[in-house]
Amino acid sequence: MAEPARRDPAARDRGSRLDQPRERRRSWVPRPDFDTERFGRFAESFARFMGTATFLAWMTVFIVVWLVWNAPIGPDRPVWDPYPFIFLTLILSLQASYAAPLILLAQNRQEARDRVQQQQDRDANAQSHADMEFLAREVASLRLGLGEVATRDFLRSELRGLLESLTEERDKESGEKE
Repeated sequence: MAEPARRDPAARDRGSRLDQPRERRRSWVPRPDFDTERFGRFAESFARFMGTATFLAWMTVFIVVWLVWNAPIGPDRPVWDPYPFIFLTLILSLQASYAAPLILLAQNRQEARDRVQQQQDRDANAQSHADMEFLAREVASLRLGLGEVATRDFLRSELRGLLESLTEERDKESGEKE
């Protein structure tokens, strides 16, 4: 019995071909099943909170208290992070390492919403433009049509002319009868 790779050269090259997606391998590590929308909303609220004056004020208070408590000046007290403040640096670096991806995720979600809004605006503008062109053509056709329609003044002048010609004919007829 022949091997599948010998019978089907495409099956043999499937892993190295760039025009076909790779087959997914089963992972022995279970993937957590979580709601990406919920995580995105959390990232947006986190990024929104980090940009507030409240966050900056509380972070400033936290750092000042940390520095004052661990400074080598003042009364003797238990110090958990002496002068180079390595533990504070570690905490701030950890906070920044979590904040940056969350802020980027929030920005990407906002960019996607902005892109959808821009597309909707472009579609609405295109529809408005098409409507305005249609209305302009309709108004132009009405103007052309009105040029061929008899106006009130034209009808009056025609009726006056007809009345005058009828009166002249009547006068001629009455003058001939006499």
